[in-house]
Amino acid sequence: MGLFDRLRGDDNPRVAFLGIDGVPYSLLSEHPDEFPNFAAIDSEGTSGAIDSIVPPESSACWPALTTGVNPGETGVYGFQDREVGSYDTYVPMGRDVQATRVWDRVVEEGLDASVMNVPVTFPPQRNVQRMVSGFLSPDIDKAAQPDELREYLKSIDYRIDTNAKLGHKDDKSEFIENANKTLDARYEAFSHYFEQDDWDLFFGVFMTTDRVNHFLYKDYHQEGEYYDEFMAFYKKVDEYVGRLRSQLDDDVTLVVASDHGFTYEDYEVEMNRWLEQEGWLTFEDDDHEELDDIADETTAYSLIPGRFYVNLEGREPRGSVPESEYESTRDELKAALEQLEGPDGEKVAQRVVEKEEAFRGDHDDIAPDLVMIPNHGFDLKAKFKAHDDGVFSHGPRNGMHSFSNATLYVDDPEATIADADLFDIAPTILDLMDIDYARAEFDGASLV
Repeated sequence: MGLFDRLRGDDNPRVAFLGIDGVPYSLLSEHPDEFPNFAAIDSEGTSGAIDSIVPPESSACWPALTTGVNPGETGVYGFQDREVGSYDTYVPMGRDVQATRVWDRVVEEGLDASVMNVPVTFPPQRNVQRMVSGFLSPDIDKAAQPDELREYLKSIDYRIDTNAKLGHKDDKSEFIENANKTLDARYEAFSHYFEQDDWDLFFGVFMTTDRVNHFLYKDYHQEGEYYDEFMAFYKKVDEYVGRLRSQLDDDVTLVVASDHGFTYEDYEVEMNRWLEQEGWLTFEDDDHEELDDIADETTAYSLIPGRFYVNLEGREPRGSVPESEYESTRDELKAALEQLEGPDGEKVAQRVVEKEEAFRGDHDDIAPDLVMIPNHGFDLKAKFKAHDDGVFSHGPRNGMHSFSNATLYVDDPEATIADADLFDIAPTILDLMDIDYARAEFDGASLV
């Protein structure tokens, strides 16, 4: 326990949260011998599979996990969102998250929070004890504060993200080496601040797990060429989680969670190409590459992952569908999506979710009208740029996100994980820290 921290007379129970981006619960739970530290948390605390959110995309998932509310409240629906009343798109950053983060609630209580490598947190907040932003941050110089944190991270060759471009090569050796070095430095940084022990909430994310899954998951699923390297990487993740757990004092509860599950990928599915072929989407000319290039007569378009928008009069700048025809048009599109089949005759859609089912809040004006949750093997894309790949193609990735089978471990035997989802994590952390909140503030509920 940090001497100076405890001299403050602060007796609040504390929480250390470790994110393991994109790790499916089944991977860890089905290999207790290979992953003994996760098995120990399960044995001495509790664990289980939880659901992600709609859509299960990291840029939307982490704002939802860290606020406990859906994208209609956070204002972030995916890696790319549409401006209100415009066809312009943007990549959401930390300042675009419109709901209160769990660490902000901790700070409001006069407590300290260290936040490290959480996606969609750039630029780093100045109101927390220390923060290095995660995914989509340009570099450590701009992503870390205060100066002490920035200089320490540079001294250990800390990396905000793995070099995913290396995964596009047929030979994955360089990618695997880069992923392991990124993981090593992330652990070293987390361990350093665990040892410093001057925080009430530590919130850190291992993003490299998602990267490894995207390029090696089918090797795990089918015991392919890189199965051994995949398992060796995850054994290291397990070892690092175990070491970090051993550094925690009795007043700290460890929570480990992923933001979505993972599964194998067979096909990339270009939904805008499908919409074009089926007559839903038209472009102004052959030289198109962005949403603003769609023609006035377009009925619907798509953004990743699996988000579909009716080109509605009064909402879209060049909307072609009158409000009076919105419901019937959406119903027709939903039925067509539900019938779409892949090259092997399997349905692409596991289900198609209407916006009213998934999104509530003050920022639902840019919500998609429909979201397709695909069956395993179909990774939904949404190119606007002209291409000759067809609707179904193969890319460099062999793993994809899934809505179900996300991971949650709580190192507390009194926690109950049943029918839980991502929205339950923020209120659970606050309960573990004895911080009061109004239950209506969250879409989830505490699990303790």
